[in-house]
Amino acid sequence: MILRKVHDREKAHTMHMKQIDRLRSLGLFDARVPRYTSYPTAPIFSPDVGAAHQAEALAALDPDEPVSVYLHIPFCERLCWFCACRTQGTKTLSPVESYIGTLEQELALLKGTLTAGMRMGRMHWGGGTPTILPPHLIHRLARAVRAVIPPTEDHEFSVEIDPTMVDFQKIEALAQEGMNRASIGIQDFDPKVQEAIGRIQPFDVTKACVDDLRAAGIHSLNADLVYGLPHQDLTRLDDTVSKVLELAPDRLAIFGYAHVPWVSKRQQLIDGDALPKEVERYELARLAAQRFGDAGFDAIGIDHFARPGDSLAQAARSGHLRRNFQGYTDDTCPTLIGLGASSISRLPSGYVQNAPATAAYIQRIETGTLAGARGHVMSVDDLLRARAIEMLMCDFRLDRDALRRDFGAQTATLAPTLAMIAERYGDLVTLTEDHLAVEPQGRPLTRIIASALDTHLSDNERFSHAS
Repeated sequence: MILRKVHDREKAHTMHMKQIDRLRSLGLFDARVPRYTSYPTAPIFSPDVGAAHQAEALAALDPDEPVSVYLHIPFCERLCWFCACRTQGTKTLSPVESYIGTLEQELALLKGTLTAGMRMGRMHWGGGTPTILPPHLIHRLARAVRAVIPPTEDHEFSVEIDPTMVDFQKIEALAQEGMNRASIGIQDFDPKVQEAIGRIQPFDVTKACVDDLRAAGIHSLNADLVYGLPHQDLTRLDDTVSKVLELAPDRLAIFGYAHVPWVSKRQQLIDGDALPKEVERYELARLAAQRFGDAGFDAIGIDHFARPGDSLAQAARSGHLRRNFQGYTDDTCPTLIGLGASSISRLPSGYVQNAPATAAYIQRIETGTLAGARGHVMSVDDLLRARAIEMLMCDFRLDRDALRRDFGAQTATLAPTLAMIAERYGDLVTLTEDHLAVEPQGRPLTRIIASALDTHLSDNERFSHAS
């Protein structure tokens, strides 16, 4: 019996190493490709598409279709070294309060642009650190948004929570304004890893935050982790996962750390030699996925997990899963209105991004115009490829019949690329007249496979590792 178990372990190890070798041969550990939270991706946005197009597209929205709202708070009391988001540090509330005033001005401009009767199905506050806002600013901002776009009866209001920058009074204020989902950034609980990324966040502080959220009646909880961080190994991540599971979240996400110091200068403070190598990153992600699966979570797309009864898992099972700038979502609103510096709006005609720098955003709003600074108008081919890529990213299955129904003869333009994918990836994919499916053993390659459909992808752009 003992010899048989040893043999089985050796056989499993041999098969695993063959899988790694095959993934390596197909570029998993070398490729740098987009995460495809949008298509086309933001690097191809043009300044030719700005505030004028933004205003025209917003004015043309159908008030009978609810919209989603994303609101960006770019301020942080501490700037975490691993973060590549558009943020800025502050030690006082003065610039934060002034920024809320600018958001109110942007909302007034929005009100003068939208057709009357518009409703809000979703709202998300991201950052930066939304919980840098004290209670009076939370109330002020939430009421300003609702005065312009009232919520639907079943709306969802989610907020990114920094456990080290929140107290019960802030949580209570958010709950009073309708927050019904909280998203907690964790990254890793190991002290050595936290020190290496400039984010000290003890488990007991995070646990107290979760307790306060539940005491305030917020029972829908997301937790975000990151793999590939400096000094992270299987033992440290396994311990972090155990602690996260103690918090009993409804949803989990584990994102691969994108080391892009040429984009985010603060990442130069991270010791590149301490980062796990590409195969080690793969093993870290694999460990977390296995632990989450063993704990009863459904795998959602490439990096999310949800309780079977959660609406995200239900959307995945029913084929209604979608992907946007926050990752995977069950949001069915066709339009996303971005407010604040660097926010991106997803409109029926394409994308428009507000001026990324806070000072430039404020200057645009104070001149009495919307803040759109660059964007992209979607062609029919863009719309086709965006939906095809989203299908692969969400369902690991490109439904050719559904694309034909929506895009007709245009769908035929994908055929040569799909044939190339089938030839390159062999039994890791299945291609028929009806669909292209990525088989389970090929799913680590999903971003690379999706990139084959990207006609805007440029060798000049540098993205994060695919692994």
